[in-house]
Amino acid sequence: MSRASRKANSSFGSRTDVGCVREHNEDSLVVAPPLYVVCDGMGGHAAGEVASEIAVNVIAERAPRHPDAEALGQAVEEANLAIIRGAREGVGREGMGTTCTAALLENERLVIAQVGDSRAYLLHQGRLQQLTRDHSLMADLIEAGQITPAEARVHPQRSVITRALGSDPRTVPDLFEINVETGDRLLLCSDGLSGMVEDDQIEAIMNRTADPQRCAAQLVNEAVANGGYDNVTVVVADVTGFAEVRQRKMARRTKATAIMLVVLLALIVAGAVGVFNLFTSNAAFLADDEGKVAIYQGVQGDVFGLSTAQLVEVTDVSVDDLQPGTANRLRADGIKADSVEGARELVQDYRDEIEERRQREAGEVAGAAAAAGADDGSAAPDASDPASAVNYADPAAGDDAAAATGEGA
Repeated sequence: MSRASRKANSSFGSRTDVGCVREHNEDSLVVAPPLYVVCDGMGGHAAGEVASEIAVNVIAERAPRHPDAEALGQAVEEANLAIIRGAREGVGREGMGTTCTAALLENERLVIAQVGDSRAYLLHQGRLQQLTRDHSLMADLIEAGQITPAEARVHPQRSVITRALGSDPRTVPDLFEINVETGDRLLLCSDGLSGMVEDDQIEAIMNRTADPQRCAAQLVNEAVANGGYDNVTVVVADVTGFAEVRQRKMARRTKATAIMLVVLLALIVAGAVGVFNLFTSNAAFLADDEGKVAIYQGVQGDVFGLSTAQLVEVTDVSVDDLQPGTANRLRADGIKADSVEGARELVQDYRDEIEERRQREAGEVAGAAAAAGADDGSAAPDASDPASAVNYADPAAGDDAAAATGEGA
């Protein structure tokens, strides 16, 4: 199960996946430049995913429009109170909580507000550095010199976190204010990535994959290939510095010059129509067409009663087969793409994800049938075999179930 955000030739990308063990994806994310957020919910189905969803919604609504660490931290604190209030009012469950790493990146300024063990990294001049500090038992033990980072990765209490949203109304995030450089790359991720992929592997993938969306997808794929014991969510954002500011200034100057030269209203109208047609011919979006994912060229809506989009094709992908979050977005607002080709690539991603899920479910059914038909009974999992040492805890509880009391992540 995965939700991916795609924007061709963009400076950012994102992807989230349920992994190989969990039944539900309790991670949530926001990709709304300059705001990027990753939250890893805890408390099991109908709890962790509710907590993380509350957090990203409140932060998206309350975060400042420009980098301001104090204001971003205030938005995270309001998210914490909203989760506590929701549990009291019967939204989700008592004890639900979530980690949160929120960032505002604009020009060459980066601010971060963080609670829990979801991380922020910066790739600077080809070298990866962790910006945030985990609020976890392992981080405390490493800093105390009691264990090494390598030992922490396999420690039986590696999922225990010491701070999360939803447990204490007095919880405050750690705040970071950082000057970055054009060419740097920001990574936000849940521990489903950092716990499954070594930092040097993350660094190598980020260095060799120029497109941020493909980079996010490859990082998630690596975590899943390494076992995927937890939900994994990744956001990658490139630092473009002041290039965009210069482009906007140039655009304004060009527009002002054009207005001075244009003396006939007919030419102004013709130019506007030409620009509009160019925009709509390059844009595309996905929408629900009688239960199927349909590709449209143009933009949603109409101008002077005329539609600004035309149907390209109705695909064979059923909306009901998509992940719930993706299906809801498709039905409500559609999903934008920068081109028809980009839209087709996104549809293919959906096909791949659906097929992977069906194959995984078919394998689980076949395994259950084989176990049920065995004449000599089923052997208990061999604790000495790493392949059989997958977490057999109640999936409704989640690895992070005890995080609200400081006992799990």
